[in-house]
Amino acid sequence: ILTFIMSKGTVVLAYSGGLDTSCILVWLKEQGYSVIAYLANIGQDEDFEAARKKAESLGATKVFIEDLRAEFVEDFIWPAIQANAVYEDRYLLGTAVARPCIGRRQVEIARREGAQFVSHGATGKGNDQIRFELTCYALYPEVKIIAPWRIPEFYNRFRGRKDLMEYAQQHGIPVPVTPKAPWSMDANLMHISYESGILENPKSHAPADLYLMTKNPEDAPSAPDVLEIEFKIGVPVKVTNVKEGISKDSPLDIFTYLNEIGGKHGVGRIDIVENRFIGMKSRGIYETPGGTILLNVHLDIEAFTMDKEVRRVKQGLGIKFSELVYNGFWYSPECDFVRHCIAMSQVNVEGKVQLSVFKGQVYILGRESPKSLYNEELVSMDVQGDYDPCDASGFIRINAVRLREYHRLQGFPSIKQ
Repeated sequence: ILTFIMSKGTVVLAYSGGLDTSCILVWLKEQGYSVIAYLANIGQDEDFEAARKKAESLGATKVFIEDLRAEFVEDFIWPAIQANAVYEDRYLLGTAVARPCIGRRQVEIARREGAQFVSHGATGKGNDQIRFELTCYALYPEVKIIAPWRIPEFYNRFRGRKDLMEYAQQHGIPVPVTPKAPWSMDANLMHISYESGILENPKSHAPADLYLMTKNPEDAPSAPDVLEIEFKIGVPVKVTNVKEGISKDSPLDIFTYLNEIGGKHGVGRIDIVENRFIGMKSRGIYETPGGTILLNVHLDIEAFTMDKEVRRVKQGLGIKFSELVYNGFWYSPECDFVRHCIAMSQVNVEGKVQLSVFKGQVYILGRESPKSLYNEELVSMDVQGDYDPCDASGFIRINAVRLREYHRLQGFPSIKQ
């Protein structure tokens, strides 16, 4: 007697090749789904062909390995640079900007393959579940999402790594032969993040061997790298190493080279406690070498070429953009609106910045621009130029009206401030 198992449907799984998503792949098959494995290459150090073979051996009906590095830089990192995107004053959003890039292609594959479901390995406590799923719902409204770490029968069965390892051994899933680091790590072209495990105690210092993308600044070269970065419409179009004569001019090559230089000099390390969208605080350690260089340089060329009041409005938009991206709303109408406004502000952000990268720091050396709003004669202490100093008296008196009236009517404060 032949028994036919009716498939529940096709699911596109965001697959990493690691223990968690390998177990999820097999578990989804056990539930009766046909599984398509999807791996996004966004610059992480991964043996993609080995991951392909592993997914096929575990029963994936198809495996898609998508090289998204160039579009990750151009469509996601560059808008973040234009915005000077920083969440809660310190985090450069390396994971947050990657998720809509990964999710966009996952949805494209699901639509093309006629898959009704998508799945991921994000936990039920973190931000990534929100980022992935809001992206999927925005771009594929009819899609159904399978989030195993929010399904009781899954998370009650797999309470820790030991349970996953036992399941893997029972189902012929290759298990890691090297000991797992006592923290979790997520890597892409923009950064590496480290959290959980021994890092959950916010007082614990990060082990010296944790960092993979950057050197300890103490061990960095004793001579700086001097670079010139050229911008147009607020994004870098060329980087030149002044001493070595090396130039890069494609977006992916520019960012990769800045990662190399920043990493060599230990630039871009931060250790922070942040507020997750879901409502809890978490400790994260991040290294973002190329992004940190570009943030510093973009701020400089922007201040040089942008009107003061436009910049003030744009700063507020940058904060809003950072919050939206962190919280997973890249494909929301409000984020689309903010991105367009920021892009408009960048029309005249053009020019070259010279900088030195040395021992964990970025030092701005000089800048030039055909769109500069800097008037050397106007600001000079040696040349009066087209400015009458007497006008400052009226300017000061007008600005003092409010202060004089306030203190006249409400009195002076009784304690020193």
